[in-house]
Amino acid sequence: MDFLKQVSIEIYPEGASDEERKSYSKKYGAQMHALLDAIRRQRQEREFSQQRNGSGKECFEEKSVRDSMMSGYESGQGKLWIVDNGIRAQELLEQGCPVLVWLHEDNRDQDFSGVRYACENISELDFDYLEKVYRRYVGIPWEILTTERCLIRETSAEDLDAFYEIYAETSVTKYTEGLYPERAQEEAYLQDYTENMYYFYNYGVWTICDKITGQVIGRAGFSNREGYEDPELGFVIGVPWQRQGYATEVCKALLEYGKEELGFEQVQMLVMPENEISLHLAERLGFSQLDQVTWEGTCYERLLMEL
Repeated sequence: MDFLKQVSIEIYPEGASDEERKSYSKKYGAQMHALLDAIRRQRQEREFSQQRNGSGKECFEEKSVRDSMMSGYESGQGKLWIVDNGIRAQELLEQGCPVLVWLHEDNRDQDFSGVRYACENISELDFDYLEKVYRRYVGIPWEILTTERCLIRETSAEDLDAFYEIYAETSVTKYTEGLYPERAQEEAYLQDYTENMYYFYNYGVWTICDKITGQVIGRAGFSNREGYEDPELGFVIGVPWQRQGYATEVCKALLEYGKEELGFEQVQMLVMPENEISLHLAERLGFSQLDQVTWEGTCYERLLMEL
């Protein structure tokens, strides 16, 4: 489901005369109109594809995100602003509007503090990217990918109840770190994690949902472990869904995503030696055991896979 409904582009030279404004518009107007035309075309193609493939049914990922995140959509009113003027950007931010800055040779000396996203060549923008920028501002999780049975998306505070149920099983926390005992602590950690991992790296550990029922069944994704250069694949599957192939299905898709979308050349896993099930899964995925390492007092088998 697309939450971005309108893109407004403003080119606005600060303190310019009417003649300077005309010259400015002539210089940058063609790029602006080309982007708007491309966005319209992409939107039409997406709508046609959704109508052709939807057959009148609303898929879970559309319904679940719409129902749980509509307040975020309403706060942004479905509109993203692209501007090239620092003062105008600040005005829009103060009004709670999502803003993307267009940087070029005539505005390098302006103050764009507070703006999360900027681009230098707007001809390289597409609707998918603008949709993600809009979602970032209004707090709607990105949908990462789908598999045959699962939707993998960014984690939101609404997932925490399910996580606490999953992590309540001692067999789950035997080999992985648990959650904070107080929900408020976990919510604060999630907020910090979202801003420092999702916003900065555009990857992290995500939520796994059953694509049909919408139920949260676990989490998986990539993390950065201090002292290691390679991104690390990790996963947790709730007990009711274990031994049904979910971990294999999700991890295979994530490794492909890491290669094609994130540009990873190799990925590591750190698995406790006694965690035989995860070691066997890693081998089936194509990981090779490299060595044993100790991290924060715990011994791990370090496995590596070239993508």
